[in-house]
Amino acid sequence: MKRIHSLLAAMAVALSANAQIGQPYIHDPSTIAECDGKYYTFGTGGGGLISEDGWTWHGGAERPGGGAAPDVLKIGDRYLVIYGATGGGLGGGHNGRILTMWNKTLDPKSPDFHYTEAVEVCSSDGMEDQDAIDPGLLLDPTTGRLWVSYGTYFGTIRLIELDPQTGERVKGNVEKDIAIDCEATDLIYRDGWYYLLGTHGTCCDGVNSTYNIVVGRSRSVEGPYMDNVGRDMFHGGGKMVIAAGDRVCGPGHFGRTIIDEGIEIMSCHYEADFDQGGRSVLGIRPLLWKNGWPVAGNRFKEGVYEIESERRGYSLELAVDFVRIEQQRQAFWNIDPNEPVVPVPNQTLEQVAGTWPQGEVGVRCGDYMFRPHQHWKIEAKPEAGGYLGGPLYQITIDGTNRALTATANLEVTTRTADGSSAQLWRIEQATDGTYRIMPYLIPGQDTPNTKYCLYSAGDSTPTLAEWDFGSDNSKWNLK
Repeated sequence: MKRIHSLLAAMAVALSANAQIGQPYIHDPSTIAECDGKYYTFGTGGGGLISEDGWTWHGGAERPGGGAAPDVLKIGDRYLVIYGATGGGLGGGHNGRILTMWNKTLDPKSPDFHYTEAVEVCSSDGMEDQDAIDPGLLLDPTTGRLWVSYGTYFGTIRLIELDPQTGERVKGNVEKDIAIDCEATDLIYRDGWYYLLGTHGTCCDGVNSTYNIVVGRSRSVEGPYMDNVGRDMFHGGGKMVIAAGDRVCGPGHFGRTIIDEGIEIMSCHYEADFDQGGRSVLGIRPLLWKNGWPVAGNRFKEGVYEIESERRGYSLELAVDFVRIEQQRQAFWNIDPNEPVVPVPNQTLEQVAGTWPQGEVGVRCGDYMFRPHQHWKIEAKPEAGGYLGGPLYQITIDGTNRALTATANLEVTTRTADGSSAQLWRIEQATDGTYRIMPYLIPGQDTPNTKYCLYSAGDSTPTLAEWDFGSDNSKWNLK
């Protein structure tokens, strides 16, 4: 029985390292919004999820009106919420309405929590080839204009313009058809391009759902939106952003959150998480940009890694003496091809650990030689908390209790693992595929660190310094 309990505990840790924990159950989630240090997302049916740290989620978010597939956007000091009242075939029809409302806060416990009366901004009559549901908001950073895309497989995806001061439809605005063959769309802007992300495939069938997210882009918010091979989304085009994998299927309802320069995440729901009984759950993945196109990064997994600096390609290592591997070999100028080949075994921890100093040992960067002092075990510590999209991690030399530790003078060293916050790390994949490694708490500071990261000050000198996406000194590869 003890072995079974241990196995279940190990499974829970492995599960929690790969997916949002707590009660992340939601369908058709809005883009994640931050309010007073907490994170919120709203879903179909009213209500939604709240997280203190972006990793552990629970119910409690409130949104009146019920309906389906809301979105939320902070404009100034207020939050605009938009949702579909019906439509989507819900209740057997496609006569839908899309409404907006405002609130000063998303915290239902705040004295300022009060939604304004909902205002209708568009509708569908159930007879036309269009469905007023699944709205997505974009506040254009170049013009300040506010746009909404909406629609389902039943007809077209449409674009309308709202007044960002009132949340009402701009007077005289005429809707424009911009895509077909998708639903649950969202609009984002980056580097002179407007991107239309649509959810393609079948939904609402658990582990049999085929939802996936595709994208097209345009220099104009009104389109045309073309994919990577020149297909118009109005004629069924779309480049894949995320599909099923890693025991989750049916990703839909894209949302983008910019955490820092070069650090972005995408949110969605998975129609079914195989490890959570096939329930629909909130998904958060790194958002990468490859050749100008958004693509979902991979959920980081625990393991033993080489931590390689993007600056030069040197490996983070324990600052100990290099121990040679003894070998018998023929001179390269006089090799006997008939002599048997005997593989050279890897150097083991037991062979070298006795030569290492006791107590605190520094770190440096050097040529990677697949040696024990260069192998780092990265282990999730979900019980310690997390950040938007991931748990906190402990980083130790594999096979030892020597943990990578942040110091009060903004340096890094290794000390005996003690579970302290200075030995907990955020590991975030940047938009170019490299990683930011950031201490959770720097000794002497009262609040979690969001500024300093592991940094290669020189080819061989790791330290802590401010994150700079424009510098390879800030970036690492995990191999």
